[in-house]
Amino acid sequence: MKVVQTKISNIEYELLRKYAESRGLTIMEALREIIRKHVLEGSIDPDDPIFTEEPVVKRKGIKERTSIEHDKILYGE
Repeated sequence: MKVVQTKISNIEYELLRKYAESRGLTIMEALREIIRKHVLEGSIDPDDPIFTEEPVVKRKGIKERTSIEHDKILYGE
C-alpha cells in the first residue's frame, strides 16, 4: 500500500469532512471511495473480450463456447 500526501484548502477539507461524515466514513475511506469512483467508473477497455464478444444466439449449427471458456476470456490463458 502507498501513502499519498497533499495539501488542500480549508474549504476543500470541510467539503471532504462533510462528505465522509454524511456517509459514515473516515476521511481516508472517503478519499479511497472518491478515487475509485472518479478514476475507475466509466473507464472501459474497448478491446476487453467481455465487451467485444458476440451475443449468444441459439441457432442450429452454431456452437457457443463462452460459458466453457469464460475464465480464459476474462483472465487470459
